[in-house]
Amino acid sequence: MTERGIATRSRIVGAAADLILERGARGTSLDDIRAATKTSKSQLFHYFPGGKSDLVDAVVTLQAERVLEAQRPFLDHLDTWESWLGWRDALLAYYETQPLGCPIGALSAELARTDPNHAASVIAHMERWRSYLEAGLARMVDTELLRPSTDPRFLSMKIFTALHGGLALMATFESKEPLFAGLDAALAALHDAA
Repeated sequence: MTERGIATRSRIVGAAADLILERGARGTSLDDIRAATKTSKSQLFHYFPGGKSDLVDAVVTLQAERVLEAQRPFLDHLDTWESWLGWRDALLAYYETQPLGCPIGALSAELARTDPNHAASVIAHMERWRSYLEAGLARMVDTELLRPSTDPRFLSMKIFTALHGGLALMATFESKEPLFAGLDAALAALHDAA
């Protein structure tokens, strides 16, 4: 693909991601995306031969990368207390800019229930995110910052669940307070294992 083609495809995926976040995957048609991006039907199918299915896959990947990137560099080094605090602060800063909640969480909630073809992809991205937490916790066990009996997988699931509970309620209450509470609960679970 040419540089221009890459830029056009990226523009289409970005606009589709914004529309899907606002309306949901089922509530966003290819005509909506064509209108928002000023692209023709043939151009859309040139970049996404499988139609909406291919485009939704690209949106899932984009949203997952956006969410992970917002947590860097802390996400890659969650093996000190300072890195966990930095991770929390990075999440809070990112979600301050996301009035509609978690982009990948919203897709996960919608597609896991309604679209088994895309559910596996979304779940894989969520699992990848959680695995960063687990890897950091395992290193903390190795360096004895956490008790040797700590199960990094289970603790990462507790932390991930607290985070996503806060994100879900943030959208419901239209307030950041549940996210603060969820992240505090996540870090409390981490400190309990120290």
